[in-house]
Amino acid sequence: MNIKITGSGSYIPANIERNEDFHNHEFLNSDGSTINAPNEIIVKKFKAITGIDERRYAKNHLNTSDIASFAAEKAIEDANINREELDYIIVAHNYGDVRSDSQQSDTVPSIASRVKHLLRIKNPKCVGYDLLFGCPGWIEGVIQANAFIKSGIAKKCLVIGAETLSRVIDPHDRDSMIYSDGAGAVIVESTQDNKSGIITHESATFALDEAHFIYFGETNNQEIKDNRRYIKMYGRKIYEFALNNVPLAMKSCLDKSEIDISDVKKILIHQANEKMDEAIVKRFYELYNMEMPEGIMPMSIGKLGNSSVATIPTLYDMIIKDNFENQNINKGDIIIFASVGAGMNINAIVYKH
Repeated sequence: MNIKITGSGSYIPANIERNEDFHNHEFLNSDGSTINAPNEIIVKKFKAITGIDERRYAKNHLNTSDIASFAAEKAIEDANINREELDYIIVAHNYGDVRSDSQQSDTVPSIASRVKHLLRIKNPKCVGYDLLFGCPGWIEGVIQANAFIKSGIAKKCLVIGAETLSRVIDPHDRDSMIYSDGAGAVIVESTQDNKSGIITHESATFALDEAHFIYFGETNNQEIKDNRRYIKMYGRKIYEFALNNVPLAMKSCLDKSEIDISDVKKILIHQANEKMDEAIVKRFYELYNMEMPEGIMPMSIGKLGNSSVATIPTLYDMIIKDNFENQNINKGDIIIFASVGAGMNINAIVYKH
């Protein structure tokens, strides 16, 4: 018995927010002081660092649970399974349903329960729960589904990563340009195919000094009364943390698999920041005294931005469905999934397609 992804689906919102749309924003430093540069220069520097040209925002009437259910429907159809046979629905997110006209996050009932409702699944033994694990949440959900199936608790699991970060960004913060909305889903199940599936995995939480590298904070505009809290981060600290720790986690995961690094065909890494991701993968190959191969790291961040838990399953689905230019994953290919995010959490999976 091997445990593998048998179907995938994604939802990419229709609303496109381009870099030039931020030219009329009032960007401020974290202490409320004015940034001594025109917005055109700020946006240009942002593009050079992150690689982002545009990002997607969900339409106002859609919430995280809605777009999660859209991706789930596609994954169920792709796997050709009876949804009533699902044992678990695991939804990775970070901020719940935040309506476009609200200041409050709504997580009761859970996003997983809402998705199950939207999918019209009647079976009460199909258990839904939410997973808060920062950006690595979807990978962690796949790891948990793998454990459920290995233990005999489950046979089929639906794992979703969905987020509407456009609802929790501070318009006065330059970092707000990073974030986007999206959803990706997979069906994970046991199969008799002994030649593919999840091989090894690795997870870690660094919280002694790193717990608050990403947090909820006040707007940078201290001249207005605003009771809301927004997603904030210490970008330099995150960059250094990721560069020092993610390659080691990836190496540990690969070494456990006893697969040679030269056999790795694709690395699907969380779409956080183009420069950071490239530095992580280069450092990973340096641990094996190798140069990073060309085309090993597909990047969707340029057009889709950073949708947190949705970046990897969305990227995977796009490549599998031949919707990603000059990238493909073939039968038997070795893939590494890897992510880093709030917690600070890191995880990785070595997977044979």
